[in-house]
Amino acid sequence: MSTLKDSLTADMRAALKARDELTTSTLRMALAAIGTAEVAGKTKRELSDDEVLAVLTKESKKRREAATAFAEAGRDEQAAKERAEGEILDRYLPKQLDDAELAELVAVALAEGGFNGMGQMGPAMKAAKAAVAGRAEGGRVAAEVRRQLAAS
Repeated sequence: MSTLKDSLTADMRAALKARDELTTSTLRMALAAIGTAEVAGKTKRELSDDEVLAVLTKESKKRREAATAFAEAGRDEQAAKERAEGEILDRYLPKQLDDAELAELVAVALAEGGFNGMGQMGPAMKAAKAAVAGRAEGGRVAAEVRRQLAAS
């Protein structure tokens, strides 16, 4: 088992013993998503920490999107619950980059690859995502790459 998955399981058990329902249900949901990812494909396999992080990132993004949708529909109680679940998941994710750090990493990746012009968006995105390494959402990375390629 990956060390991150072990940590999630241990924290879920601790929350269960502490009768922390929100944390318990959130971590159970995360572990279920990880289990689903492990059995996806032809054979069951253990996920690496990076793959577990990818699953947690996806689940956290789902929570943010759901919170926004509930808030727009006037369901503030449900939106608050989704935000709280997202915060619990965010504890296990790497610290997200701020806009200045993201711009700097993207600029370095584009300069190293020699990318210029919108025609090179695909390869530039690949290089930028590798440089960012999961510390920013894909949409933010794409917007920054687009902005810098358009300026070059």
